[in-house]
Amino acid sequence: MARLPRLTVPGYPHHIIQRGNNRQDIVKSDADREVLLDLLSENARKHQVALHAYVLMDNHFHLLLTPESAQGVPLMMQAVGRRYVRYFNDLHHRTGTLWEGRYKSTLVQTERYLLACMVYMDLNPVRAGIVVDPKNHPWSSHRHYIGQTADRRITPPSTYWALGNTPFAREAAYTELVRVGQSAAQQGVITDATVHGWALGDAEFSADLQKRTPRRTTRSRPGRPASAPVEKD
Repeated sequence: MARLPRLTVPGYPHHIIQRGNNRQDIVKSDADREVLLDLLSENARKHQVALHAYVLMDNHFHLLLTPESAQGVPLMMQAVGRRYVRYFNDLHHRTGTLWEGRYKSTLVQTERYLLACMVYMDLNPVRAGIVVDPKNHPWSSHRHYIGQTADRRITPPSTYWALGNTPFAREAAYTELVRVGQSAAQQGVITDATVHGWALGDAEFSADLQKRTPRRTTRSRPGRPASAPVEKD
């Protein structure tokens, strides 16, 4: 069966996951992390993609993006992928692929899931056992949103601005969202949608999104398609 094209629609948030080949490390030093972040930021601007959030892990990274055009995210990821692999291979005296195939992505319902995706990303280093508190992982946008740093790469989404009328109120509200955390079921929904490329949202969101793209937005129901009714004369 041919694989589905990625679900990409301008104006919608996209949750992206890119892993290293065979789960191998994609960074070996802080210098590598800086180069990767600079390439992500540079190409987001170049291709008119808003970078809302990110987290870099040793063998993969997550992004939350909103493109202005249908080609924004693919062009950005292609440029980053090629340039970073060339840099990484030259520096570390290696050849061949670095990435585990194509990046994974899903479209996100802003009102219901965008902040949930940000929390999911911020807690990734905690789930991996790297840190106990996400603010202790310097390679994510978490500290920007809780007011500990000012990251010029970041464009906060509208749902973050709606958390409060002042920077302090927004930072406190977001800190509490991350502190409360997520259930395993909530994490599973986000992971499953992103890995398989299905829209992350409710039925109304998926139905509306389906009007904007020929690509299927939700998983097909199991079993054979129902036969069309036979018209009688």
